[in-house]
Amino acid sequence: MKKILGIIGGVGPLATMFLGEMIVRRTNASKDQEHVHTIIDNDTTIPDRTAYILNQSEDNPIPFLIRDAKKLASVGADVICIPCNTAHTFYDDLQGASPVPVIHMIRETAKRASILGANRVGILATDGTIAAGVYQNALLEVGIKPIIPDESTQKAVMSMIYDYVKAGKSVTYEQWMKIEQAMCDLECDNIILGCTELSIINKELSLNKQRYIDSLIVLAESAIVYCGYELIDNNITSKNYL
Repeated sequence: MKKILGIIGGVGPLATMFLGEMIVRRTNASKDQEHVHTIIDNDTTIPDRTAYILNQSEDNPIPFLIRDAKKLASVGADVICIPCNTAHTFYDDLQGASPVPVIHMIRETAKRASILGANRVGILATDGTIAAGVYQNALLEVGIKPIIPDESTQKAVMSMIYDYVKAGKSVTYEQWMKIEQAMCDLECDNIILGCTELSIINKELSLNKQRYIDSLIVLAESAIVYCGYELIDNNITSKNYL
């Protein structure tokens, strides 16, 4: 049976809309009725996840995430996903309180890196995601060495996320190439775009598909397969994902 997908959105809003688009574009469907039944709650009231992790704010996002998961389940969602890597720091709390399964975006992205045969994988993400170590742990679990940016590169990544994408501004290719070169200098086999705002940059700049692993696209494909639908390019099967 096909499953109904619930999306806890608003984290951020543009990334939520991009996830919905990717689910539609990556589903092997020839008419409306063959697409994934999706319920999106674009909840922009969820407090900033990075600020909470770094003790820069006392506004706890966990009750908001749990509330939204229960809300989505109550209106028919059979499985839930969240287009926010940093929110997965609270995954155990959320899954423990959710009436339905929650897809683990970070573990699925680490699995993709393993499928690709990577040995050293760079992580581009928020300060909160880096500090929580969720990507480092997920990569180590599949036998991959995680590589994090140096301080200046990490500062540039945060600027791209908050000063540009979340602020509705575009990033130029020249700006992004400084970050890419810094990660290439660290001899990364692949680079994870571990923040969904970075997925927006990927979309706008059409970054090298062989170099980058886009966590939002991985999440979209995981959700499609989990809900019982087929991918347009079905080289990645449900056995690889779940």
